Amino acid sequence: MLAVENIHTYYGNIQSLKGVSISVKEGEICTLIGSNGAGKTTLLRTIQGLLRPREGRIFFNQKPIESLSTEQIVNLGISQSPEGRLIFPKMSVLENLEMGAFSRRDRLNIKSDIEKILTLFPRLRERITQKAGTMSGGEQQMLAMGRALMARPKLLLLDEPSMGLAPILVNQIFDIIQDINQEGMTILLVEQNARKALKIAKTGYVLQTGKVVKSGSAKELQSDPEVRRIYLGEE
Repeated sequence: MLAVENIHTYYGNIQSLKGVSISVKEGEICTLIGSNGAGKTTLLRTIQGLLRPREGRIFFNQKPIESLSTEQIVNLGISQSPEGRLIFPKMSVLENLEMGAFSRRDRLNIKSDIEKILTLFPRLRERITQKAGTMSGGEQQMLAMGRALMARPKLLLLDEPSMGLAPILVNQIFDIIQDINQEGMTILLVEQNARKALKIAKTGYVLQTGKVVKSGSAKELQSDPEVRRIYLGEE
């Protein structure tokens, strides 16, 4: 579904991605793991069209997208729940979900899609008229994911969905990610919690200072001695 080929992305004169190549198959969860500053968020932002690569190609369902606008990429079927959630704090839960469907033309189906999101995230139903900025971190994360799903994506990019959450909420978020995937959604997951990410993923990549240093099935990465030592905290 997604093929990233030899991508080089810069912030000004500082190179963040140095020839990154990854692929994501339809229907799978693929995870990107790595330390802070490895380039994981930069890669998602480049795929989404928020950053322009200086070199390389990005293909979505065999179509090149590296020169398209973010809106065009969303309309093709790629949506992101960003790092830090970035919900609209002064808008209600309902208004945030409606914003997720901003670029859609099938206005008649939006109401039924909101109902699906509220079924997936029952906590949001309880908060439907509440201002998003007054909710807990876990509730805001659910809202960010729900807002991304309102675009009806074929590929969902999740950037650090467990960041700053209590362990019980982390488990809940990962259960929901698996539920979304089992309904057919392809997911590219960036996650600091490498143990949990590799547990639910089919494939994975390890990014280190802007380069892919390891890749393979999630099981292969889980059993790799270096991954176990650096990212899973095991001797």
